[in-house]
Amino acid sequence: MTQTTDTGGFAGTSARAFVFPGQGGGVLEAPEETLEEIRAVIGDEFGGEVPDQVKLFARAARDADEIRTLEVRPDVVAGHSLGEYGAAYSAGCFDFASGVWLVAHRDRFLAEVARTVPGGMVAILRAKPEEIERALTASPGSFVANYNSPKQTVVSGLREALGEAVAKIKGRKVPLNVSFAAHSPYVAAAAEKMRAALDQVEFSAPKVPVVSAIDGSVLTGAEAVREALKGQMVAPVRWVKVVETLVRLRVEEWIELGGGGVLTRMLRDFELPSINSIRGVTFEELRQRLAGGAQNLLGRREDEPS
Repeated sequence: MTQTTDTGGFAGTSARAFVFPGQGGGVLEAPEETLEEIRAVIGDEFGGEVPDQVKLFARAARDADEIRTLEVRPDVVAGHSLGEYGAAYSAGCFDFASGVWLVAHRDRFLAEVARTVPGGMVAILRAKPEEIERALTASPGSFVANYNSPKQTVVSGLREALGEAVAKIKGRKVPLNVSFAAHSPYVAAAAEKMRAALDQVEFSAPKVPVVSAIDGSVLTGAEAVREALKGQMVAPVRWVKVVETLVRLRVEEWIELGGGGVLTRMLRDFELPSINSIRGVTFEELRQRLAGGAQNLLGRREDEPS
């Protein structure tokens, strides 16, 4: 297994990242051109329906394939929760069919947990993460699930206890449309099944480094990526650490693939050093710029001369 935390940066003056959102980006329909292959993989096993997580993965994979035809390449990739599967696919760790198979089972395992251990998630806006952590120490049954940005933290917990826990926290609360307590010990049964599923798929070494959302470490080996995916279901999503790592790697451009634009919007919450601030764009926006003949993929900085 190859894993490194050496984040001294890439050769050259700047780098580009591809980033992939999780379910927070919203569930979109799977691209029409992927449906035949998806159904060939999952068959009738899922009642003839394409699972929501597969729809999101298929969109991310389609975007990764399309942007490759535009000869736009990343130096590093990262994903948020489910988006880590899109990131691993884009880095060449497994093929589309393997990704569909893995994500379909991830969807199923979490649905099973939701029936046996009903839970939920609430985003807390404009509250410091350390204040949320202190409040939760007095509320057994709830955990920090996502450190999304300095201004957004997500709490996971048992359905009956979650409301009481977040009531003690200042800030705006936004319930998320999920029925399980993701990224907490309450999905451990699903995580254990997922570990076994991941062992059934052959992984290749990533063609570009993958930044793990578990701790912001930089993964360069096949087994490192596999192990990170094994641990990510119960571990908190530390997206703040991912962004910090991208800054240390001198990433100045990121392109968000997979739809929604949620990660690019969250980027505004970060106070990044002006000498190396990250400019973000969604793939939808990038398509429009390229269609218009733009030479600079992400546009001009506000402080750059016209």
